[in-house]
Amino acid sequence: MRRENKLKQKLREGKTVFGPFMKLSNPAVIEIFAHAGFDFAIIDLEHGPLSVESAENLVRAAELAGITPIIRVTDNEPTKILRALDIGVHGVQVPQVSSRESAELAVKAAKYDPQGERGVCRYVRAADYSAFDKFKYFPAANENTLVLVHIEGLEGVEHLEEILDVPGIDVIFIGPYDLSQSLGLPGQVDHPDVVAKAKEVIEKAAAKKVAVGTFVDTVEAGHKWQELGVQYISYAVDVGILYEASKEIVSKLRKG
Repeated sequence: MRRENKLKQKLREGKTVFGPFMKLSNPAVIEIFAHAGFDFAIIDLEHGPLSVESAENLVRAAELAGITPIIRVTDNEPTKILRALDIGVHGVQVPQVSSRESAELAVKAAKYDPQGERGVCRYVRAADYSAFDKFKYFPAANENTLVLVHIEGLEGVEHLEEILDVPGIDVIFIGPYDLSQSLGLPGQVDHPDVVAKAKEVIEKAAAKKVAVGTFVDTVEAGHKWQELGVQYISYAVDVGILYEASKEIVSKLRKG
């Protein structure tokens, strides 16, 4: 039976949560992240080789190890959001949301009536393959499912006020690299213009009491954005974490 979404509760309590993106399909990796103390892991279907089928085993491993599984879908398409949720993931991150209409589309795809129009099927892992009482499952899914929308360009920033007014959005996720590109500064995530736009998002979301997330790839950046009010901090990517740790070890070994 679907448990209460602990990550959603932590965000409601104003706590800061941390978790990496995942591109590797081995369930051991997500278990390691859980044992290391991360709060969540984002199974990445947008970038990298993972499929919904391989993601399902990552979700199983995450639940057993006590880390909240989130999926970033490839795009804001209802069937893709539906398929991610049907395997039992606890939340979806929807990329490239830039208007009220696209935000409403994401929420409708992730929620059942009366909050949305998610396709109905109880014969899926999310509903314990129909073992979950049908009169309890649908409201439970609506209550526990996290909806995170990515603001990744100037258009999204410009329409942020109306996006924030859409009921059902739990987190506004700032995509710093795409945002930098939309400003003509690809990759320059620390450029003052990029930081200024990100701060604008944080301030407007705080005024509407909506949590904000972002991606960082250094601990220093994590501290900076946490101090600025970001609650949902995605730290790096599994392959990058493995590379950086390996590189540091090899460098120390070669120095004797």
